[in-house]
Amino acid sequence: MKKLFLITLNILLYAFSVNAQDDPRLTEVWNPVPGVVTPGKTVTDAPSDAIVLFNGKDFSKWETVNDAEIKWKLENNAMTVSDGSGDIRTKQGFGDCQLHIEWRTPAEVKGDGQSRGNSGIYCMSRYELQVLDNFNNRTYSNGQAGSMYKQYMPLVNACRPPGEWQSYDVIFIAPHFNADSTVKSAARITVFQNGILIQNNVSIWGNTVYIGIPKYEMHSDKEPLILQDHGDAVSYRNIWIREL
Repeated sequence: MKKLFLITLNILLYAFSVNAQDDPRLTEVWNPVPGVVTPGKTVTDAPSDAIVLFNGKDFSKWETVNDAEIKWKLENNAMTVSDGSGDIRTKQGFGDCQLHIEWRTPAEVKGDGQSRGNSGIYCMSRYELQVLDNFNNRTYSNGQAGSMYKQYMPLVNACRPPGEWQSYDVIFIAPHFNADSTVKSAARITVFQNGILIQNNVSIWGNTVYIGIPKYEMHSDKEPLILQDHGDAVSYRNIWIREL
């Protein structure tokens, strides 16, 4: 036992006496070992640990916000807003997450500004990432595609022409609240549109509002994702999410 103690002591003394630059092993971390996640066949396919929210076949992971039947159109592996049918939301709630979602505005251009291909993706049912046809279509900058609506304009306009599929890849960090409902830490979001960074870890001000100043309202740690019916025939496909 005494011999083992002396050996251990000598090893510790050696570790403390050797400069880390002289022995790279002192800065190697072997445990824990990261878990294995199998990537999809393409960069847009769901990885092995993702929850597939929409695979083009059915609305099994979705419901309407008013508990009515979903009347969005389901065709060609996509779902399309049917004007007046209302918003839809996931049956499951989410907090911190990685989200992939593809969307398309109508090929036939109608209207301008906010009246052209308008929809929205609401993280936790209240923080809106704007969907809009902003290909050669001017509107207020913090309301165009890729904006955190009425809060942050996108870093660049990365829109493809109307009728073409586009993608958002999102890292969303949920807010946290103190027991008295004050904000402990704000929500944060990073967004890539069509592979281009458009929101860089911005701090969300509060619930999305059309008029007035955003503010937080205390809510649970996990809330549904909402897709908005804004009256335009916007389509969505290939939606998956990873809980972080």
